[in-house]
Amino acid sequence: MDLITSFFQILVHLDQHLFDFAQQYGVWIYGLLFLIIFCETGLVVTPFLPGDSLLFVAGAVAGIGAMNVHLLVVLLILAAILGDNTNYWIGRFVGPRVFRRDDTWFFKRSYVDRANAFFEKHGGKTLIIARFLPIVRTYVPFVAGIGKMPYQRFLPFDILGGFIWITSLTYAGYVFGNIPLVKKNLTLVILAIIFVSLLPGIIETLRHRAAARP
Repeated sequence: MDLITSFFQILVHLDQHLFDFAQQYGVWIYGLLFLIIFCETGLVVTPFLPGDSLLFVAGAVAGIGAMNVHLLVVLLILAAILGDNTNYWIGRFVGPRVFRRDDTWFFKRSYVDRANAFFEKHGGKTLIIARFLPIVRTYVPFVAGIGKMPYQRFLPFDILGGFIWITSLTYAGYVFGNIPLVKKNLTLVILAIIFVSLLPGIIETLRHRAAARP
């Protein structure tokens, strides 16, 4: 419980943590953000890492001069694309064996099933839509690899989705994150972003439960 509380505290105070890190370690902040986005999109064992809120806050921190926002956006687009591609090829080669396993502490079959259902419903554009859905965005490229979606079809949707996701949220933070009203209530803004990000999953879960009732 203490670990979860600590993680949540870091999540809602991302602005202070990122700013402190940028002040202390300079250009290494780019490497840290690259690694987080890569892992959050590229490894099915790390869907819990911050995504949407991290991008907004990173943009806000760049807005006060702690980072070059354009360099940041380019690096994070690259991280998001490389992450999805890594996940795709993991799914392509080892996915079928993992897919048959029961739940473990790091792997939830329900996440794969949810991503698979989302993929079947929306097709290729899932790769774009899922970028804005926590957990789902981590598992969708994995499921695409398992389903052997042709790579020449996967890649354009992946690049476009990564570009839209990174640019929209990072530049939104850069433009709006330091407006006095937003900056004063940034913790509430972060919580709102997290809530809105999770809302589609909550609605989908409630719909499944309602459909399952006799």
